[in-house]
Amino acid sequence: MAKLENYILGKWITGDGEGQPLFNAVTGEQITTASTKGIDFKAILDYARTKGNPALRKMSFHERGLMLRSLALHLRNHLDRFYQVSYQTGATKADSWVDIEGGIGNLFSYASLRRKFPDEAYCLDGEQHILGKGSTFMGHHLLVPKEGTAIHINAFNFPVWGMLEKIAVNLLAGVPAIVKPATVTSYLTESVVKEIIASGILPKGALQLICGSAGDILQHVTEQDVVTFTGSATTGLMLKSTPAILGNNVPFTMEADSLNCIVLGDDVTPDMPEWDIFLKEVRKEMTTKCGQKCTAIRRIFVPENKIEDIQIALGKALSQTTIGNPLNEKVRMGSLAGLSQKEEVKAQVQKLLASSQIIYGSLDSVELIDADAAKGAFISPILLLNENPFHSKEVHEVEAFGPVSTLMPYKHIDDAIALAKMGKGSLVSSVVTANRKIARQYVLGAGPYHGRILVLNQECAKESTGHGSPLPLLVHGGPGRAGGGEEMGGIRGVKHYMQRVAIQGSPEMITAISNVYQAGAKGNTNGIHPFKKYFDELQIGDQLLTEKRLITAEDIDRFADLSGDHFYAHLRDTDFSGTMFEKQVAHGYLIMSIAAGLFVSSYEKNPVLLNYGIDELRFTKPVYPGAEVQVRFTCKEKIRQEKKEPADIDKGIVKWLVEIMDETGEITGVATILTMVERKA
Repeated sequence: MAKLENYILGKWITGDGEGQPLFNAVTGEQITTASTKGIDFKAILDYARTKGNPALRKMSFHERGLMLRSLALHLRNHLDRFYQVSYQTGATKADSWVDIEGGIGNLFSYASLRRKFPDEAYCLDGEQHILGKGSTFMGHHLLVPKEGTAIHINAFNFPVWGMLEKIAVNLLAGVPAIVKPATVTSYLTESVVKEIIASGILPKGALQLICGSAGDILQHVTEQDVVTFTGSATTGLMLKSTPAILGNNVPFTMEADSLNCIVLGDDVTPDMPEWDIFLKEVRKEMTTKCGQKCTAIRRIFVPENKIEDIQIALGKALSQTTIGNPLNEKVRMGSLAGLSQKEEVKAQVQKLLASSQIIYGSLDSVELIDADAAKGAFISPILLLNENPFHSKEVHEVEAFGPVSTLMPYKHIDDAIALAKMGKGSLVSSVVTANRKIARQYVLGAGPYHGRILVLNQECAKESTGHGSPLPLLVHGGPGRAGGGEEMGGIRGVKHYMQRVAIQGSPEMITAISNVYQAGAKGNTNGIHPFKKYFDELQIGDQLLTEKRLITAEDIDRFADLSGDHFYAHLRDTDFSGTMFEKQVAHGYLIMSIAAGLFVSSYEKNPVLLNYGIDELRFTKPVYPGAEVQVRFTCKEKIRQEKKEPADIDKGIVKWLVEIMDETGEITGVATILTMVERKA
């Protein structure tokens, strides 16, 4: 029987020995084996650091983002094969969609995120800080990719999504990855990585795969590496305590088991849409992936006067779930990942039964479609009832990682908040309510104990991605028991793989280092108007000092009539005593408009295609009639854009620093405007 292969050191190899047998979760048949015996894990790390890291660091955020986009498009062409392998893990088509296409969706999301970064391999972080009175000394923060590798130790429940959601982030940051999926479902991860490597899209060393034991890999990590772990809190604590991790202060992001909860607001009654929304959400989260989700609902909190009605309604909803062979189109819930997982779930349910009772389902029997209960890892959805949640520790400490959840009553929303907190930190909680006061009270009360909170009602239910769906642009993680880490989170996630370094120096030096113009740096004035330059010809720091323009009371009056802005401060006959102004003051937008008239190169066509918008605009000093304004206009940053269609104009976005000064030389307004500029043919 063929073994799974490991992709390391730029080639596919199998480990020594017979390896760990892996089974079809539906039929119980052995399908392959996995082994990493004989592998030199130190060499794997060195290869990532010396081969993959330099290659990625040479690429800009935009190049790395386009790389992710190409990879996502490539993987979409091979979905059928991935689905066929996924069925062997016990996943239905809907389950597999979340895992496979959800993972590919993460690649697309992080590919699009490139637009939030400069066209450089590094980026500034936050705002500049002027540290001297003469504005010749300043500070900033710079983010540069770490020079190590990301080591991802993943869980069995999402063998594709778990890999792609993590590598999308580290690859965009410019750091390679070594992926170690949970062995039991690693054959699906291997199938996807085979196609990734075959595509040739990633540079050598950017991605390596280990199918089997992680061996002593964590004993060779350095201060430049990052480790992420998804799995049980016990295993996570053991890995986090590795001497090399502690001794080198290696960042360790953990996403552990979590007793997530859902709360039905006491405002919700059976005749409200929220009632059915609640039932649908609970059923979906109990049965999707056969309940094998780190975000699945484990605790259900319901007002005590509605507990009986909810119990009956949930029983009816769960009874409609057809279970069996995921290849059968009638099946809505497949199996657990394997027989060992089935025994683990049953053992955990037995612990819960110390203080709870089963009100739906059975540990011993399950009705199946096109499957054999004696061979496959099938289990019935199990709903328990605990009538004394404040006096039962098991329900807040024990997680049965399958289609298992416990129903519990509460008296007031404060009780629901207290019960939610008894989970000691969760990935996600949901509250279903139409009452804004309840929603606010719950979020603020339960927030410190959760990584994400979904407020669900009929207003958002149609578009809601659901309780159990982490999203690329939002953080996925939670405090305490949930591991204390964060994954994804858009730009926040990328920063986990980069070193934030404070830089100090003159504005000119910080400009040279960051390739972003800093106010106070010397500009490039060569007599050519910046708007007459193509994108490729523009240099950071290209600058124009405009003519001056006298501001009159008539200008202010005309702008007020044209815009309809007759705010009292813009009127001549206002009594200005007790106000912030001495007399009639010019509209800020009037000054900005006049500034545009001063710096825009008019009449002739030029490479500037259009005004793209304003990122920042501040009015820092009043401008009164009789003042003269002048503009210092500087090329601040350039961001190239790729064509969406071959016929598109080749172009880029240019950010300009606009400094508006009065006759005293003081800044009266400052803005960053964006223009779309044509590239030279």
